[in-house]
Amino acid sequence: MAPREQTGAGAVGGAADPEADIEAPLISYSSSFFFQDGAAAGAGGEDGSGDEEQRRNRRRFLLGGQLQSNATSQVALVGTDFCPIESLDYELIENDVFKQDWRAQGRGHILRYFALKWALCFLVGALTAAAAFVANLGVENVAGAKFVVTSNRMFALRFESAFLVFLFSNLLLTMFATVLTVYVAPAAAGSGIPEVKAYLNGVDAPNIFCFKTLVVKVVGCIAAVSSSLHVGKAGPLVHTGACIASILGQGGSRKYRMTCKWLRHFKNDRDRRDLVTCGAGAGIAGAFRAPVAGVLFALETVSSRWRSALLWRAFFTTAVVAVVLRALIDICKRGRCGLFGKGGLIMFDVTSGYVNYHVIDLPPVITLAVFGGVLGSLYNFFLDKVLRLYNVINEKGRTYRLLLAATVSVCTSCCLFGLPWLAACKPCPADSREACPSIGRSGNFKKFQCPMHNYNDLASLFFNTNDDTIRNLYSNGTDHEFHITSILVFFIASYFLGIFSYGLALPSGLFVPVILTGAAYGRLVGMLIGSQSTLDHGLFAVLGSAALLGGSMRMTVSVCVVILELTNNLLMLPLVMLVLIISKTVADAFNANVYDLLVKLKGFPFLEGHAEPYMRQLSVSDVVTGPLQTFNGIEKVGRIVDILKATGHNGFPVVDEPPFSDTPLLYGLVLRSHLLVLLRKKEFISSSTASASDASKHFSPEDFAKRGSGKHDRIEDIELTAEELEMFVDLHPFTNTSPYTVVETMSLAKALILFREVGLRHLLVLPKTSKRAPVVGILTRHDFMPEHVLGLHPYLFKSRWKKVRFGKTAFSNFF
Repeated sequence: MAPREQTGAGAVGGAADPEADIEAPLISYSSSFFFQDGAAAGAGGEDGSGDEEQRRNRRRFLLGGQLQSNATSQVALVGTDFCPIESLDYELIENDVFKQDWRAQGRGHILRYFALKWALCFLVGALTAAAAFVANLGVENVAGAKFVVTSNRMFALRFESAFLVFLFSNLLLTMFATVLTVYVAPAAAGSGIPEVKAYLNGVDAPNIFCFKTLVVKVVGCIAAVSSSLHVGKAGPLVHTGACIASILGQGGSRKYRMTCKWLRHFKNDRDRRDLVTCGAGAGIAGAFRAPVAGVLFALETVSSRWRSALLWRAFFTTAVVAVVLRALIDICKRGRCGLFGKGGLIMFDVTSGYVNYHVIDLPPVITLAVFGGVLGSLYNFFLDKVLRLYNVINEKGRTYRLLLAATVSVCTSCCLFGLPWLAACKPCPADSREACPSIGRSGNFKKFQCPMHNYNDLASLFFNTNDDTIRNLYSNGTDHEFHITSILVFFIASYFLGIFSYGLALPSGLFVPVILTGAAYGRLVGMLIGSQSTLDHGLFAVLGSAALLGGSMRMTVSVCVVILELTNNLLMLPLVMLVLIISKTVADAFNANVYDLLVKLKGFPFLEGHAEPYMRQLSVSDVVTGPLQTFNGIEKVGRIVDILKATGHNGFPVVDEPPFSDTPLLYGLVLRSHLLVLLRKKEFISSSTASASDASKHFSPEDFAKRGSGKHDRIEDIELTAEELEMFVDLHPFTNTSPYTVVETMSLAKALILFREVGLRHLLVLPKTSKRAPVVGILTRHDFMPEHVLGLHPYLFKSRWKKVRFGKTAFSNFF
């Protein structure tokens, strides 16, 4: 299990509270489950351990039920497995060893450090662009080959054979992605955006950014998107960019012997956080070839802390992505990327003509935005329910995960192949700008079962990659190419297929399916009320995508720029802004945005940017309880080992007692990881007197450098003799002498703002008077969680403030 922090002054009920633990949610979406004595059962229930009551509790949680238990847990759903989590530490450690290292650094070291920051941003941008290019190329070639074989058999009137090829190729691709994810890197499942969002908020989990997760994310994404599942590659590319940034930031991968010494300067969570932020923005820039949108996405959606210096580096990173992609696309234009490898990367330059709109067009656009907000919130609602069901199935074991993926793949293939038979054949338009019907390649006019010189408009939507389908729907001058019933069937099918395809144990994104569904919705609105407007149906499709994105993801600025960069048309800016503002406002009346729902559903202890109103009624002393574990300035080795084995705390106050001080005095805070380094190096002293030796001669800052994400030393791995256990260790040189502290009378709301904005892992609580112990307790992330606070003070449920967070509005009662 990952180490814990001390929460409060210890724990509810006398046992120590883990820092990252989430208490039994009373109303929240948290899916954390409980383990007796803090021991985790196998991830996803693979080992079958745990009693029947645990299984019932876990299942109720995954389905959204409520538990009355006051127990806590420090696990979250990472990918498809439940994993231990803990907090990151962005605080500067000011102890003697690090201070001496800072004093020894010259001008050259500082210049190398800043040069390395920009060099790493360049590498992150270039490698993320390469990953996006490979993913796009793989999808175009694999999916294209599948559609060619299927179309050729349809052209030869071998319909049963075509269906079997389509079905089994999709099933094979789906199972390949699922097996790869389940058995190699479970953390690669899903989009990865909730994990990146939680990491940038200060929550760490094992293997979310490791090398095997990176490989499975890229390869699995190609297979999953090519399998005709309604999933996208934008989310996986965000996770891919974050993985690349994290691996570079920690100097490579030691496990796979891919390391570089000059990359090992980022030894702390602060620098890695900034690099991961740049990587996330680079992922969006690579997915949509939209560098500005990538920066805004990182700012608006995933990042919890932002500053101007980070803005410049993120912009530089996404600019590198755009340049590298442009160079790679030029290679493809020479015919070196395969039959389908055009490397377009979703640049829908299809509405670049002059966009002319008038006041008469506003009512249809406003109507589209309002219903788009409702549909977006419903999308989140249904997705939340489906994911809870999928979590229960996935929790049963690997076999069930494979069966679930196979079932969804077969059902999807049957829908995609069967529904076009409901559409009537349409004659090819005489003024078509492309071949009609399109045989053996992507196009806007699929022949399917129709005779020559006719096409099936519904098959033209289903029998294409998501990118080509969106391009078809966005195309201007195509008002009569699709029948309204075909658009309606496609909209309903894509709406629910997108919901049921997400949550499988494979890499999958939500961004592109929502864009696709929104495009169909916009076309449908244009056909229904377009007669009252002068706008083209292709423009309605673009606005429909914006409406559904605003209603589901609640992003405004970044989505606006994504749409503009995708369509290469700045004239649409006023209409897109209007649609996004209205759809987001309407959807906010129903539920939270999809990524916040996913973060809560996975059980991540996410700190919001604002304090709940009821927190102003409480002081920090109201949430600190139980005994507090402290160390003396010179401590016995045996006692350190006993406390580290008995608890999982990550931080311990160091208190000097007489004769080192006249009265008990708080000297600072020492980290668990630093204590493990001291025990492993075995630089002990024989008596409890102050050591005269210089600690910097025996230890270097590299000894205390932060390891990779999710990697920790264990006290059980350190062997000490009986004689060594009787010796002492001087903690003074390794103790952070200036930890952040608050007085016990400070309001919990004020402490939360300080904790989040500074990026703390521990916040010491000091007494109001000097007659008490020098430290009252420690506030950690767990102490600010609403579930924990309301569990300690249930009377707040009856207060007037509960309506702010937990009350249902008239709108939400609609559900």
